[in-house]
Amino acid sequence: MIHVNNFANGALNPALSYVVSCVGCFLGLRCTTRARAYQGAARARWLTLAALSIGTTGIWVMHFIAMLGFAIPGKTIRYNVPFTILSMVIAVIVVGIGVFIVGFSRRAGNGPLVLGGTILGLGVASMHYLGMGAVRVDASLSYNPGLVAASVIIAVIAGTAALWMALRLDSILSTLIASLIAGVAVNGMHYTGMAAVQAHAAPGLVVSTADTAGATAFLLPLILGLSGVGFIFSAIIALSPTAAEIVEESELMRRIGYQNRWAAQGGDWGAQVTSTLASRNPNGFIGMIDAFLICGEFDLVWPE
Repeated sequence: MIHVNNFANGALNPALSYVVSCVGCFLGLRCTTRARAYQGAARARWLTLAALSIGTTGIWVMHFIAMLGFAIPGKTIRYNVPFTILSMVIAVIVVGIGVFIVGFSRRAGNGPLVLGGTILGLGVASMHYLGMGAVRVDASLSYNPGLVAASVIIAVIAGTAALWMALRLDSILSTLIASLIAGVAVNGMHYTGMAAVQAHAAPGLVVSTADTAGATAFLLPLILGLSGVGFIFSAIIALSPTAAEIVEESELMRRIGYQNRWAAQGGDWGAQVTSTLASRNPNGFIGMIDAFLICGEFDLVWPE
């Protein structure tokens, strides 16, 4: 068996992959926070941005930054380009499926969360091993089944935890802490999977260069390009209203709509309410319950 080195550049790749993963998860979780404040197409757009952020920067870019530290002494490692791109597409799709399940589910309980987390975890594991399937080297690669199973379990737990956080976290501080935890989980899954890799000599095996590229020539520009997309996501999130502002604006527009409705009908809703109260309470005593009923009758908002 040939020695496999997952830390050819020391701690540089694990540290950088962790930071990038945290950034991607942070941006994605901030998108889901805003998605919860919207309905319909607007919610779908924010969930799509979340899937792109987590799937590309949080998972895929993290994976291949870590892979830049993967080396087999004396061997040249190349990557199949179509397989590598496909692994990125799968990462985005499965994250999207997961966040859409929990983002649009109307079912109570943890069923949608568990389903979405399982799909997300299995998808992330599939992305990882499809990415490993893109490796082209003149050696035979195999995997330790126990460690493969452990990496899949970690991925499912991490996926479920990520969706749970996406449903509940609102503040920047809580999202930051959650992204730091998510980064640990994603990197833990990756390096558990990499620990399962075993390389064996394969005399006579010739690596085809068709549809392949070296790590520096192919992965590095792609990683840098997707990191630039992450900055665009950061700008979109920074310039967009927060979830609290979205809810406040929605409530304001709803109240304006009520007033415009009364104005269009040529009515004075204040006089109408007063008249109704007088007719129901000739003695001038108005109970709290009656006041609530009247507000409902005239489609008014109970004062806060």
